[in-house]
Amino acid sequence: MSRTLARLRETTGDPLLVRAGRRLVPTPRATELRGSVGQLVRDAEALLRPAEHIQPHRLARTFTLRTSEGFVETFGPLLLRRVAADAPRVRLRFMQKLDKDSTSLREGRVDLETGVIATDTSPELRTQALFPDRWIGVVRRSHPLTKGRVTSARYAAGTHVSTSRADGGAIEPLDGALRELGYEREVVAWLAGGFATGIALARSSDLIATVPERHTARLRMGMHSFEIPVPLAAFTISMLWHPRLDADAAHRWLRGCVRDVCETDLDLPPVHGRAANVVKRRARA
Repeated sequence: MSRTLARLRETTGDPLLVRAGRRLVPTPRATELRGSVGQLVRDAEALLRPAEHIQPHRLARTFTLRTSEGFVETFGPLLLRRVAADAPRVRLRFMQKLDKDSTSLREGRVDLETGVIATDTSPELRTQALFPDRWIGVVRRSHPLTKGRVTSARYAAGTHVSTSRADGGAIEPLDGALRELGYEREVVAWLAGGFATGIALARSSDLIATVPERHTARLRMGMHSFEIPVPLAAFTISMLWHPRLDADAAHRWLRGCVRDVCETDLDLPPVHGRAANVVKRRARA
Protein backbone atom coordinates (compact mmCIF):
# COMPACT_ATOMS: atom_id res chain seq x y z
CA MET A 1 0.00 0.00 0.00
CA SER A 2 2.81 2.37 0.88
CA ARG A 3 4.49 1.76 -2.49
CA THR A 4 1.21 2.46 -4.31
CA LEU A 5 0.72 5.67 -2.32
CA ALA A 6 4.27 6.73 -3.17
CA ARG A 7 3.62 6.26 -6.87
CA LEU A 8 0.35 8.23 -6.65
CA ARG A 9 2.11 11.07 -4.82
CA GLU A 10 4.81 11.18 -7.49
CA THR A 11 2.22 11.18 -10.29
CA THR A 12 -0.09 13.84 -8.80
CA GLY A 13 2.59 15.99 -7.14
CA ASP A 14 0.52 15.99 -3.95
CA PRO A 15 0.95 14.07 -0.65
CA LEU A 16 -2.72 13.00 -0.90
CA LEU A 17 -2.78 11.49 2.61
CA VAL A 18 -1.14 13.14 5.63
CA ARG A 19 -0.94 12.20 9.28
CA ALA A 20 -3.32 13.73 11.77
CA GLY A 21 -2.48 12.13 15.11
CA ARG A 22 -2.68 8.36 14.65
CA ARG A 23 -4.61 8.42 11.40
CA LEU A 24 -4.25 9.61 7.82
CA VAL A 25 -6.50 12.31 6.44
CA PRO A 26 -6.94 13.30 2.76
CA THR A 27 -5.56 16.53 1.40
CA PRO A 28 -7.87 18.89 -0.52
CA ARG A 29 -6.39 17.50 -3.73
CA ALA A 30 -7.23 13.90 -2.71
CA THR A 31 -10.79 14.94 -1.84
CA GLU A 32 -11.10 16.62 -5.23
CA LEU A 33 -9.86 13.51 -7.04
CA ARG A 34 -12.03 11.06 -5.12
CA GLY A 35 -15.22 11.72 -7.05
CA SER A 36 -13.56 11.70 -10.46
CA VAL A 37 -11.51 8.56 -9.78
CA GLY A 38 -14.58 6.71 -8.56
CA GLN A 39 -16.37 7.37 -11.83
CA LEU A 40 -13.28 6.35 -13.82
CA VAL A 41 -13.13 3.05 -11.96
CA ARG A 42 -16.80 2.40 -12.65
CA ASP A 43 -16.33 3.24 -16.34
CA ALA A 44 -13.32 0.92 -16.58
CA GLU A 45 -15.24 -1.93 -14.95
CA ALA A 46 -18.13 -1.46 -17.39
CA LEU A 47 -15.69 -1.39 -20.32
CA LEU A 48 -13.84 -4.55 -19.29
CA ARG A 49 -16.87 -6.51 -18.10
CA PRO A 50 -17.78 -9.35 -20.53
CA ALA A 51 -20.63 -8.29 -22.83
CA GLU A 52 -23.36 -10.82 -22.19
CA HIS A 53 -26.31 -9.22 -23.94
CA ILE A 54 -26.90 -6.81 -26.77
CA GLN A 55 -29.97 -5.11 -28.12
CA PRO A 56 -30.01 -6.00 -31.83
CA HIS A 57 -32.48 -3.24 -32.70
CA ARG A 58 -29.85 -0.70 -31.57
CA LEU A 59 -26.95 -2.40 -33.34
CA ALA A 60 -25.47 -0.48 -36.29
CA ARG A 61 -22.78 -2.56 -37.96
CA THR A 62 -21.75 -4.12 -41.28
CA PHE A 63 -20.69 -7.78 -41.30
CA THR A 64 -18.73 -9.36 -44.15
CA LEU A 65 -19.54 -13.01 -44.90
CA ARG A 66 -17.37 -15.12 -47.21
CA THR A 67 -19.54 -17.85 -48.71
CA SER A 68 -20.29 -19.74 -51.90
CA GLU A 69 -22.85 -18.58 -54.44
CA GLY A 70 -25.06 -21.52 -53.54
CA PHE A 71 -25.09 -20.58 -49.85
CA VAL A 72 -26.15 -17.02 -50.63
CA GLU A 73 -28.79 -18.17 -53.12
CA THR A 74 -30.29 -20.71 -50.69
CA PHE A 75 -29.88 -19.08 -47.28
CA GLY A 76 -29.26 -15.41 -48.13
CA PRO A 77 -32.93 -14.36 -48.38
CA LEU A 78 -33.76 -16.08 -45.07
CA LEU A 79 -30.79 -14.49 -43.35
CA LEU A 80 -31.54 -11.02 -44.69
CA ARG A 81 -35.16 -11.25 -43.51
CA ARG A 82 -34.04 -12.38 -40.05
CA VAL A 83 -31.49 -9.57 -39.76
CA ALA A 84 -33.94 -6.94 -41.01
CA ALA A 85 -36.54 -8.02 -38.45
CA ASP A 86 -34.14 -8.10 -35.47
CA ALA A 87 -31.55 -5.45 -36.35
CA PRO A 88 -32.74 -3.07 -39.09
CA ARG A 89 -29.48 -1.05 -39.01
CA VAL A 90 -27.24 -4.08 -39.59
CA ARG A 91 -25.90 -4.60 -43.11
CA LEU A 92 -24.47 -7.78 -44.66
CA ARG A 93 -21.70 -7.80 -47.26
CA PHE A 94 -21.36 -11.16 -49.08
CA MET A 95 -17.97 -12.05 -50.54
CA GLN A 96 -17.57 -15.02 -52.86
CA LYS A 97 -15.40 -17.83 -51.52
CA LEU A 98 -13.02 -19.09 -54.19
CA ASP A 99 -10.47 -20.84 -51.96
CA LYS A 100 -9.90 -22.00 -48.39
CA ASP A 101 -7.26 -19.40 -47.50
CA SER A 102 -8.03 -18.04 -44.01
CA THR A 103 -5.95 -14.87 -44.36
CA SER A 104 -9.03 -12.66 -44.73
CA LEU A 105 -10.44 -13.99 -41.45
CA ARG A 106 -7.10 -13.53 -39.70
CA GLU A 107 -6.70 -9.97 -40.97
CA GLY A 108 -10.26 -8.98 -40.08
CA ARG A 109 -11.43 -8.35 -43.64
CA VAL A 110 -14.05 -11.10 -43.21
CA ASP A 111 -16.20 -11.63 -40.12
CA LEU A 112 -17.67 -15.06 -40.87
CA GLU A 113 -17.07 -17.79 -43.42
CA THR A 114 -18.94 -20.94 -44.41
CA GLY A 115 -17.62 -24.11 -45.99
CA VAL A 116 -16.22 -27.58 -45.42
CA ILE A 117 -13.49 -27.86 -42.80
CA ALA A 118 -10.46 -29.34 -44.53
CA THR A 119 -7.28 -30.88 -43.19
CA ASP A 120 -5.41 -27.68 -44.05
CA THR A 121 -7.93 -25.38 -42.33
CA SER A 122 -6.06 -23.14 -39.90
CA PRO A 123 -6.26 -24.67 -36.38
CA GLU A 124 -6.57 -21.23 -34.81
CA LEU A 125 -10.04 -20.68 -36.29
CA ARG A 126 -13.25 -21.34 -34.35
CA THR A 127 -15.73 -23.59 -36.14
CA GLN A 128 -19.29 -24.84 -35.70
CA ALA A 129 -21.24 -27.30 -37.86
CA LEU A 130 -24.31 -25.96 -39.67
CA PHE A 131 -25.80 -28.85 -41.66
CA PRO A 132 -24.87 -32.11 -43.40
CA ASP A 133 -24.93 -32.34 -47.18
CA ARG A 134 -24.25 -34.86 -49.94
CA TRP A 135 -23.41 -34.95 -53.65
CA ILE A 136 -26.12 -35.41 -56.30
CA GLY A 137 -26.32 -35.07 -60.07
CA VAL A 138 -28.33 -32.43 -61.90
CA VAL A 139 -29.27 -32.09 -65.59
CA ARG A 140 -31.80 -30.21 -67.69
CA ARG A 141 -35.38 -31.49 -67.83
CA SER A 142 -35.06 -33.07 -71.28
CA HIS A 143 -31.67 -34.68 -70.71
CA PRO A 144 -31.35 -38.41 -71.61
CA LEU A 145 -30.56 -39.24 -67.96
CA THR A 146 -34.08 -38.18 -66.97
CA LYS A 147 -35.34 -41.43 -68.51
CA GLY A 148 -34.62 -44.80 -66.95
CA ARG A 149 -32.28 -45.78 -64.18
CA VAL A 150 -29.01 -43.87 -63.92
CA THR A 151 -26.25 -46.49 -63.79
CA SER A 152 -22.55 -45.91 -63.26
CA ALA A 153 -21.98 -46.62 -66.95
CA ARG A 154 -24.62 -44.11 -68.13
CA TYR A 155 -23.44 -41.48 -65.66
CA ALA A 156 -19.78 -41.82 -66.66
CA ALA A 157 -20.61 -41.88 -70.39
CA GLY A 158 -22.11 -38.38 -70.31
CA THR A 159 -20.22 -35.12 -70.65
CA HIS A 160 -19.56 -33.36 -67.35
CA VAL A 161 -18.85 -29.91 -65.95
CA SER A 162 -16.58 -29.95 -62.91
CA THR A 163 -17.30 -27.45 -60.14
CA SER A 164 -14.28 -28.44 -58.10
CA ARG A 165 -11.74 -25.87 -56.91
CA ALA A 166 -9.04 -28.29 -58.00
CA ASP A 167 -6.98 -27.55 -61.11
CA GLY A 168 -8.27 -28.89 -64.40
CA GLY A 169 -6.14 -32.03 -64.45
CA ALA A 170 -6.57 -33.00 -60.80
CA ILE A 171 -8.26 -36.28 -59.84
CA GLU A 172 -11.26 -35.56 -57.62
CA PRO A 173 -12.75 -38.07 -55.14
CA LEU A 174 -15.56 -38.60 -57.66
CA ASP A 175 -13.11 -39.57 -60.38
CA GLY A 176 -11.27 -41.90 -58.03
CA ALA A 177 -14.53 -43.63 -57.06
CA LEU A 178 -15.51 -44.02 -60.73
CA ARG A 179 -12.15 -45.55 -61.60
CA GLU A 180 -12.57 -48.11 -58.85
CA LEU A 181 -15.78 -49.13 -60.63
CA GLY A 182 -13.94 -49.30 -63.97
CA TYR A 183 -15.25 -46.04 -65.46
CA GLU A 184 -13.89 -42.62 -66.31
CA ARG A 185 -16.02 -39.55 -66.94
CA GLU A 186 -15.38 -36.98 -69.63
CA VAL A 187 -15.06 -33.47 -68.17
CA VAL A 188 -15.37 -30.86 -70.89
CA ALA A 189 -15.40 -27.78 -68.64
CA TRP A 190 -13.77 -26.94 -65.31
CA LEU A 191 -14.96 -24.07 -63.16
CA ALA A 192 -12.85 -22.29 -60.56
CA GLY A 193 -15.42 -22.76 -57.84
CA GLY A 194 -19.00 -21.82 -58.64
CA PHE A 195 -21.87 -24.27 -58.29
CA ALA A 196 -24.25 -21.65 -59.67
CA THR A 197 -22.27 -21.38 -62.89
CA GLY A 198 -22.03 -25.16 -63.25
CA ILE A 199 -25.76 -25.56 -62.79
CA ALA A 200 -26.41 -22.74 -65.27
CA LEU A 201 -24.30 -24.53 -67.87
CA ALA A 202 -26.11 -27.82 -67.25
CA ARG A 203 -29.48 -26.05 -67.51
CA SER A 204 -28.78 -24.96 -71.09
CA SER A 205 -26.82 -27.94 -72.41
CA ASP A 206 -26.39 -31.70 -72.10
CA LEU A 207 -23.70 -31.33 -69.44
CA ILE A 208 -24.00 -33.15 -66.11
CA ALA A 209 -23.21 -31.17 -62.95
CA THR A 210 -22.44 -32.91 -59.67
CA VAL A 211 -23.29 -30.57 -56.79
CA PRO A 212 -24.22 -30.50 -53.08
CA GLU A 213 -27.93 -31.17 -52.54
CA ARG A 214 -28.95 -28.77 -49.79
CA HIS A 215 -26.37 -26.16 -50.69
CA THR A 216 -27.87 -25.71 -54.16
CA ALA A 217 -31.58 -26.17 -53.40
CA ARG A 218 -32.78 -22.94 -55.02
CA LEU A 219 -30.27 -23.08 -57.86
CA ARG A 220 -31.65 -26.44 -59.04
CA MET A 221 -35.30 -25.37 -59.27
CA GLY A 222 -36.81 -26.50 -62.59
CA MET A 223 -34.08 -29.07 -63.25
CA HIS A 224 -33.83 -32.85 -62.86
CA SER A 225 -31.84 -34.00 -59.84
CA PHE A 226 -30.78 -37.61 -59.34
CA GLU A 227 -28.82 -39.94 -57.08
CA ILE A 228 -25.31 -40.40 -58.37
CA PRO A 229 -24.46 -44.10 -58.76
CA VAL A 230 -21.06 -43.62 -57.11
CA PRO A 231 -20.23 -44.16 -53.42
CA LEU A 232 -19.24 -40.72 -52.15
CA ALA A 233 -19.07 -39.74 -48.49
CA ALA A 234 -21.40 -37.07 -47.14
CA PHE A 235 -19.87 -33.91 -45.71
CA THR A 236 -20.70 -31.10 -43.29
CA ILE A 237 -21.00 -27.39 -43.98
CA SER A 238 -19.65 -25.33 -41.07
CA MET A 239 -19.13 -21.70 -40.20
CA LEU A 240 -15.67 -20.39 -39.32
CA TRP A 241 -14.51 -17.24 -37.54
CA HIS A 242 -11.38 -15.84 -35.90
CA PRO A 243 -10.94 -16.21 -32.11
CA ARG A 244 -10.81 -12.45 -31.56
CA LEU A 245 -14.55 -12.33 -32.40
CA ASP A 246 -15.48 -15.32 -30.24
CA ALA A 247 -16.68 -13.25 -27.27
CA ASP A 248 -18.02 -10.32 -29.29
CA ALA A 249 -21.73 -10.08 -28.43
CA ALA A 250 -22.74 -8.74 -31.84
CA HIS A 251 -20.82 -11.49 -33.60
CA ARG A 252 -22.40 -14.13 -31.34
CA TRP A 253 -25.80 -12.76 -32.34
CA LEU A 254 -24.86 -13.02 -36.04
CA ARG A 255 -23.69 -16.62 -35.59
CA GLY A 256 -27.01 -17.43 -33.93
CA CYS A 257 -28.89 -15.97 -36.90
CA VAL A 258 -26.87 -18.04 -39.36
CA ARG A 259 -27.44 -21.23 -37.33
CA ASP A 260 -31.17 -20.58 -37.16
CA VAL A 261 -31.65 -20.03 -40.90
CA CYS A 262 -29.49 -23.05 -41.77
CA GLU A 263 -31.71 -25.38 -39.76
CA THR A 264 -34.86 -24.12 -41.47
CA ASP A 265 -36.74 -26.79 -43.40
CA LEU A 266 -36.27 -26.13 -47.10
CA ASP A 267 -38.58 -27.09 -49.91
CA LEU A 268 -35.90 -29.15 -51.66
CA PRO A 269 -36.40 -30.26 -55.28
CA PRO A 270 -36.91 -34.04 -55.44
CA VAL A 271 -33.89 -36.25 -56.04
CA HIS A 272 -34.76 -39.16 -58.34
CA GLY A 273 -33.29 -42.58 -57.82
CA ARG A 274 -33.38 -45.60 -55.54
CA ALA A 275 -32.09 -44.07 -52.32
CA ALA A 276 -33.66 -40.65 -52.31
CA ASN A 277 -32.53 -39.88 -48.78
CA VAL A 278 -33.10 -36.13 -48.76
CA VAL A 279 -31.38 -34.20 -45.98
CA LYS A 280 -33.86 -31.71 -44.56
CA ARG A 281 -32.36 -30.68 -41.25
CA ARG A 282 -28.85 -30.14 -40.06
CA ALA A 283 -27.18 -32.01 -37.22
CA ARG A 284 -26.56 -29.63 -34.36
CA ALA A 285 -22.98 -29.18 -33.37
